[in-house]
Amino acid sequence: MASSKRPLRVLIAGAGIAGLATAISLTRISGIPDLDIQLFEQSPELREIGASIALSPNGLRTLERLGVDSALSDEVGFRGPSGIPHIYRHWKTNQVVSVDTFSHVSDRRHQTTRFHRGHLHAALLEHVPKTWIHLNKKISRAEANDDGVALYFEDGTSADGDVLFGADGIRSQVRGSFYPDYKLRFSGKVFVRSTFDASLVEGKVPDLPADAAHWWGTKDTFFASRLGKGLYTVVGAYDDGRSVEELEKSITWDQAGNVQFLKEKYKDWHPVIKRLTELTPHARLYPNYAGDALPSWVPAPRVTLVGDAAHTHGGSFAAGGSLALDDSLALGLAFRHIFSSGAAPVPFSQENIKAALGLYDETRRPHTARLLSIVHGLINRKLPTFATPKEEDEALRARMRNRPDLQWLSEHDVEEAFAQVTAKYEQQRSSSSEAPKTPRSGHLPETALRAAESKL
Repeated sequence: MASSKRPLRVLIAGAGIAGLATAISLTRISGIPDLDIQLFEQSPELREIGASIALSPNGLRTLERLGVDSALSDEVGFRGPSGIPHIYRHWKTNQVVSVDTFSHVSDRRHQTTRFHRGHLHAALLEHVPKTWIHLNKKISRAEANDDGVALYFEDGTSADGDVLFGADGIRSQVRGSFYPDYKLRFSGKVFVRSTFDASLVEGKVPDLPADAAHWWGTKDTFFASRLGKGLYTVVGAYDDGRSVEELEKSITWDQAGNVQFLKEKYKDWHPVIKRLTELTPHARLYPNYAGDALPSWVPAPRVTLVGDAAHTHGGSFAAGGSLALDDSLALGLAFRHIFSSGAAPVPFSQENIKAALGLYDETRRPHTARLLSIVHGLINRKLPTFATPKEEDEALRARMRNRPDLQWLSEHDVEEAFAQVTAKYEQQRSSSSEAPKTPRSGHLPETALRAAESKL
């Protein structure tokens, strides 16, 4: 069992955005000195890969809280000149049908920002020592018991620690080790994504919007935006009629796509979109999957999940990056509350670790479960048939105007949510003071305690 006399050894599965942010939060937010943090990444190198990613105000505020200030610059990310976070346009007319708005975003740096994923990753990587990161470590399974945790890798090696954070993505091996029956569901959509130098389109597309734009068709959508560092991105999301079995035989995640297919798919859309597809130099394919909300993010007393491993929402509403960052901050706050909020040292016992993870679970899981319920409602929705094209178009415009209000998501204050959880935690601890004495950290928020103990 871990002891307060030696550093807490933390294993983080995955060195993507969620994994790096978790390492930064633990070092800067938890207040625990001399942590032994080890990250294990399946990729052979850390480089600028991937497509675009958006961060909403909650994620940007968390970046600032973590001290990753370079990512808030206008060089690294792009903010639209209008100050409108999201603009929805009609696929045929280019008319603006609906927009999102901000409520409490006074600092321009916190306005929705769009990055190349690799540039955001690089900004986080500046704050994590390279010696903490182990590459070419593809996880085969994870284990946990009363004394510690272990990761086992496909190269035959393993790593032991005191606590494990699974930040290994939508197909998480850590999650699969503790929830072997967990299944992902194909949403019916495939994303065709491309990121390239903005000079390929700027000045060459008449009436190209200066802001990011999301065009909606009756079934498919198209997104386009500038990014930081002189880049541009386009994303086509189309309905794929194949079964999951057929799809998985023909398309893999991040597979090279056919640009001609993209051009053909959107040839009858507004001329702005048609021209953008004609200028797109390459594309990659991303089948879209989502999973159900987990019963607990603490499947074992020393284990929890972060980012897409915890909430497999399929990237809906461009929320994944901000959710992962808020997860990391909540973890740092939870460990600070248990281990650094008092004058006396608190031992790194299983009981105390479980208490910290319980606070994290109680703060984050209900929030993301609300999002997942919306996501699955949209996946399961059956669009009606229409007698005329006019009726179909009117229904499309109504859907665009009646989108779910997601300010509760994009402007979520994770620190406020955590304060509410800890207030309940301390109230429960105080109310139990007349009962037989137990260690301070032996109390979890009630729902988190039930969820954690159900997995023991």
